[in-house]
Formats: sequence, C-alpha cells, structure tokens
Amino acid sequence: MTDEKVEIKEKIEKVEASVTEVKEEEKQDLSSLPEIEDNGEVIVIDYLDDNLFDDVVELSIDQMREDEKAEDKVSSDILEQYNQSISDIAQHQIIQGRVIGHNEKEIIFDIGFKSEGIVHRSEYAGMEIPEIGEMVEVYLEKMEDENGQTILSREKAEWLGTWNRLTDLYESGETIVGKIVRRIKGGMVVEIDSIQAFLPGSQLDVHPVQDFDQYIGQEMEFKVVKVNRLRKNIVLSRKALLEDSLKEQRESLLQDIEVGQILEGRAKNITDFGVFIDLGGVDGLLHITDLSWGRVNHPSELVKVGETLNVKVIDYDSERKRISLGLKQLTPHPWESVPEKYPVDTIINGKVVSMTNYGAFLEIEKGVEGLVHISEMSWVHNIHHPSEVVKLGDNIEAKVLSVNSEERKIALGFKQLQPDPWESVEEKFPIGSIHKGVVRNLTQFGAFVELAKGVDGLIHVSDLSWTKVVKHPRDFLKRDEEVEVKILDLSKESRRISLGLRQLTEDPWPEITERFKAGSIVSGKVIRVLEKGIIIQLEMDVEGIIPSRSLPRKDRQEILNRYMEGSMAEGKVKDVRPDDKKVILSAVNIPEAKVDSQLAEDSQLEEKAESSSQIKVENPENDDNPDESVVEDNIQSEENNKD
Repeated sequence: MTDEKVEIKEKIEKVEASVTEVKEEEKQDLSSLPEIEDNGEVIVIDYLDDNLFDDVVELSIDQMREDEKAEDKVSSDILEQYNQSISDIAQHQIIQGRVIGHNEKEIIFDIGFKSEGIVHRSEYAGMEIPEIGEMVEVYLEKMEDENGQTILSREKAEWLGTWNRLTDLYESGETIVGKIVRRIKGGMVVEIDSIQAFLPGSQLDVHPVQDFDQYIGQEMEFKVVKVNRLRKNIVLSRKALLEDSLKEQRESLLQDIEVGQILEGRAKNITDFGVFIDLGGVDGLLHITDLSWGRVNHPSELVKVGETLNVKVIDYDSERKRISLGLKQLTPHPWESVPEKYPVDTIINGKVVSMTNYGAFLEIEKGVEGLVHISEMSWVHNIHHPSEVVKLGDNIEAKVLSVNSEERKIALGFKQLQPDPWESVEEKFPIGSIHKGVVRNLTQFGAFVELAKGVDGLIHVSDLSWTKVVKHPRDFLKRDEEVEVKILDLSKESRRISLGLRQLTEDPWPEITERFKAGSIVSGKVIRVLEKGIIIQLEMDVEGIIPSRSLPRKDRQEILNRYMEGSMAEGKVKDVRPDDKKVILSAVNIPEAKVDSQLAEDSQLEEKAESSSQIKVENPENDDNPDESVVEDNIQSEENNKD
C-alpha cells in the first residue's frame, strides 16, 4: 500500500467519526424537547427513535371509503354553517368590505378573508373617510402583496361599476347623463362618474357646431354608441337622441304646415343666395330677396348662424317637401305709406347704395329707394357720371321731385337744394347786352360760353364771322379762352341763350356791296382751286368765287389747272351775296398755260395770239349759263368735302 492510499483512508475515518459525533449530539438535543399532553404532563419524545411511528394506524382503500360514507352522515345544517364560514373571494372583482379601522396611511377593511384588506388613504383625497363599521364596495386588487397584505381599491371599484353599467346601457340602448368637461382634437370628453368617454364633434348636435367651448361644463343626456372592451373606450352620441326627436317633429310639422304660418326656426347655414332655416326636423329656405324690403348684398348682413328667428311660410311644395320662407313678409311693405311720408318738395336724407351711368340710387328707408339723375345733380356743372358728385355709402340730402306709387319710383334732386342761377337770368343777361364769358366746349355747330356759374350760351358757327364761312369753331376760338359776346336771344323756360361774336361789329356787307359793284374788275390771291370753282381772297376780308361752270366746257379742266394756290388772279364781279358771304366772279385775264419748249416753237404764233387775247366769257344772263346759286352750292359742298 502506498503512502498516498494510507493518507486517504485516514481522512475517511476522520469524517465518519465526525458524523457519528454530530448524530449523537443531535439525538441528545432532540431527546430533550418536551411535549405537552392533555393532562399537562410533560413528556420527552425522541423523534429519532425508530419505533416512533409504531402507533400510527394504517388504512386500506376500503376503510377510507367507509370513512367517506360516515362523513355523509353529517347533518345539512352543520354543513351549511361550515360553508358560510368560508369566504368565496377571488382577485380582480368587486366585493363588500366593512371598515374596521384607519390610520394615517391606510383604511382597513374586513372582507371575510384570512387577512384584512387595506385601501390607501390617497384614494379618499377630498372625500370624507368612511365611518368604522360602514360597508363599502371595494376592488380586490391583490390577494397578498410582498408584505402579506391584501390590497383593495375604492377608485377601481367605482370605475368598474360604472363601466359595467355603461356596457349594460349599450346593450339595452338606454341613455345616460354625463358632463362635458373639456375639448380635445376631434370632439369632447364627457365625464360619467369616474369614467371619461369620448363624444365626437359630429355627434354633438344635428346642426354644424361653430363654438364647441360653449358646451363645456354642461350636463346632457347621451346614448352609448360604441364600447371597446379591449381598450376600455366608450363612445357617446347626443345627435342620435336628437335625430329621433326631430323625426317625430318633422312628421308632425309637415302634416300641419300651411302657407301664411309664422314659425320659429334656427339659422342652420348661410349661402350667397339665402339662409337655410331649421324648423325642427325639416329645413326651409329663406331667400335673400325675402330677407328685407331693403337692399341686401349678402344674407350674413342680417342673419348669423345659430340665430333663432321667426319666419313666415310663403310657399310649400308638398311633393318635393320644399318650404319657402320669408322674413320681410312679417312687416308691412314700406311703399304703402310713401306718398304720405315723402310728398313732392320734401327734403330727405338717404344713403347712396348704387350708382349707374345715368344716376345714383339713394336708400331713404329699408325698401324705399329714389333716383337722382345726373341732370339733377348740379346747376353749374355738366355731370357725366354720379361718381363726380357722390360715392357709395355717402349719406346725403336730396329733394323729392316726384313720386310714382304704381311703379314705386321716386325722383330726387341735389341741385334743387341750391338757388337756381336761371331764376334771374333775364335780369342779368337782357337781349342785346354785351358780356364776357369763358369758352367751355367746342362742337361742330358752335361754341358754348359760360356766362356765369350754371349759365351757358351758344355761339352758332354762323354767328362767328360776317365774312368767313366757318367750318368749325376751333378756327376762331380756343377752349378756356375768354371772349366778349352779345346776347342775341334768351329762353328761361328752355334754359337756352343764343350768343353772337360777329354782332360785336357792324355788318360790313352794305359797304361790301357798294365796293364790289357788278361789272367791276377785282383781283386777289387764289386760296383754293376746286373742281367746282376757284376761291379768291379779296379785300375787306371777303372771298370771291369763279364758278367752274362759267368757263367754256371744252377747256374747263385745262383752265382750272392754270390757277395756282397763292398766285394772283383777276375776276369780274357778277353778284354779291351777303347771306352766303360770297362775291360771285367771272374769269378775266386767265393765266397762261405751261408747255414744253418744242411745243412752244411749233405753235409760237398761236401761243402769242392766245396770250394776247382774252377768253370771252358768256354773259351770265345768257340762257346757256348755269344758275349761280347752284354753282355756289356745289362749290361750298366741294370745299366741305375737301376739308
């Protein structure tokens, strides 16, 4: 045997010896434990004795069955008393508990379990603590926590009770009362006891809601429309209740509605053409034209969404279920009293509500408007558009000129509030008097001259010059030029004054007639050559005319070509016409024709003869000559066409 094996054997013997020693000590300790019997005698029992279980009875299966039968022989009263002594308690349910005590942190309940349950005092914050002995519903949250305590909750018991009640109401379709506590995205939060439910914004009312905040703090009746048991969510609806009620009202209203009825409604929606009124389950249209007797630009000027108002049924289509309503029909038409309220010459105050090219409309009162024509706006100015005098929204005075009740028209005037400058025109501007004025306007037929504010006179083109044929006044006058004129005629009724410029000087035609006697030879500068004749500027500012028809027909055009504008020409006076402002001439000493040098050499003698001779003009009295008045008219027409 090696040394190593000997060493191991010694170690094993030492361990066995130690174990034997420990057993002896344990045996000695256990044998010293006392045990008390019924008679109070102390007996020392050796629990390590091998004969300790000799007195234990062994039972077979048949013997055990016999014992069970013997148990069945226990009376039912005893069994019932026994069962009642055992509490049927399970976790996560609502149970009844009796308050048996409380301290600074907890309230202690007897729930019939092996240990008392506790509720944290924080769950009663702001509430009265229940009295000792009071029965309270609590929620069994934990049978036993890490400290061996049974945890209860009053809040969870209240929440679960409300939840169960709401689920029952959801299944039965009944309603419940709740309080709207705050607004959130998409709707409102409704508090029902300890549960907060969601009320969508679309389910708050049958009408579109503009201001949700007005409902906060209100208690209302709701219907449970959705329950999510997994997420513990409740969805409510107030609209569902209202729709049921409105359906009954609608049927009743449509049965009893009649044209002429006055009903109360609520403005549901506003459009450009009118207002939809909720009459209680059915909508009616209040058209913009039936809002007021006056002018309305948009219905929102008179009605606001949600506003309650009385309306009159003016039409009802039973087939389409369409109701037409009126608001203005509740009051008499204002035109019924217009003739008495606004007689002619009454001065009114109105608001400019519309303007057109021909005038401005003034609203005298709602439903009553009058027209101020542009011709009635000013005595002294020529108004082209009413915007020159007034603008929209102006409050202005006017005078009633006429009232037409049948056509419902009132004619008004602004200028009638001021003195009429034409009232004293006959005294200020007698016929024959001379006055200064300012040229305000030039037209084809004459010039308008302002003599005073609001008083204009006309200088006709025929009264601008004694001797000139005036084609347009601008040849003599300029706008805003100050001129002196003579009053020729005046009509106060027609508001017209005829003026003359040439009348400021004496009529020169008697002297002209004396100067230009028939048969006399005169000369002047050619100012125009026309197809119908030649116009020559003579002395005394008079124009002479050589009619082309007075020339030989064969050489007429060739002779006209010889006269050049600006050159000097001679003529023989045949007639003087003051009315036409012309002196009729016949041609003498006709200018020579311009020819080429070769032609001049070939016809030198002929040219000399023609240059030294005068073309004989036939006597105007000859039957072959045309009527001079016709010639003059043709020349005048040609001049006008040329210009």
